[in-house]
Amino acid sequence: MAQRAFDAEFLKRLETLSIVSRKVATGRAKGERRSFRKGAGVEFQDYRPYVMGDDFRYVDWNIYSRLDKLLLKLFVEEEDLCLHLLVDGSASMGFGQPPKLEYALQVAAALGYIGLSNLERVALGHFSGELIRVLRPRRGRGQILPLLDFLSSAEAKGPTDLNGCLANYALRNRVPGVVVVLTDLLDPGGYADGLKALLQRRYEVFLLHVVSEEELRPQLRGDLTLVDAEGGVSREVSVDRGALERYQARLHGHFAEAERFCARHRIDYLRTSTAVPFQDLILRHLRRGGFLR
Repeated sequence: MAQRAFDAEFLKRLETLSIVSRKVATGRAKGERRSFRKGAGVEFQDYRPYVMGDDFRYVDWNIYSRLDKLLLKLFVEEEDLCLHLLVDGSASMGFGQPPKLEYALQVAAALGYIGLSNLERVALGHFSGELIRVLRPRRGRGQILPLLDFLSSAEAKGPTDLNGCLANYALRNRVPGVVVVLTDLLDPGGYADGLKALLQRRYEVFLLHVVSEEELRPQLRGDLTLVDAEGGVSREVSVDRGALERYQARLHGHFAEAERFCARHRIDYLRTSTAVPFQDLILRHLRRGGFLR
């Protein structure tokens, strides 16, 4: 992992950022996060209209008696966030310049640094065919070096089993929170069941889809032998203009399918090329997308 991306000025800017969560899971220890919740809290903040299924205990009956409106009390409460960073380490992530895995590890390191700087708990997972390694949730600036050591030893190798790895992680880790999945989504078995498993365990899912510039705009021509990086299967192909046009249609269909799935299931989705400068992704695109503030 290229340490040169983390100069002092960049780290200083990271320290001004924080992770945005739509729903902050209650933890055992209080962090520095303030979130709107219905129910008892530290500081009364506002009202919102009652909707079916809300707890009647938090209805303001005084307002109901005066205005004949059911309004729910909202409070601001200090909450704890656990940030889970799951990095796809399968062989396909080694493709491209820079390799997709190197790019994903830099993003994970930056997000982990932001979380630890804000006294959030941060957990890491690096997976391929099976969940390879897990760094259990930890908190505080003193954990930044162990986090970087964990990430710097990651390698791109082996097949992909996104569904199995994500479901396994959701089952083994009982502290839900915000989970960022960094992957190229190149798995013949798909990804839907794994992402659904995280949602069912009450994780708030953010999918960062990493694509290399070589995949977006391949510079290939003529008769070639293509080898699957994970399965080792080879195929003889003739690459001409028509073949590249069909490839682009399939590729963008794959992108559109991922976007539709995430929209249906309220999963935050961002696709990025490794050609996008890493610092721009963190300081501009993730902020613009609402994941950082």
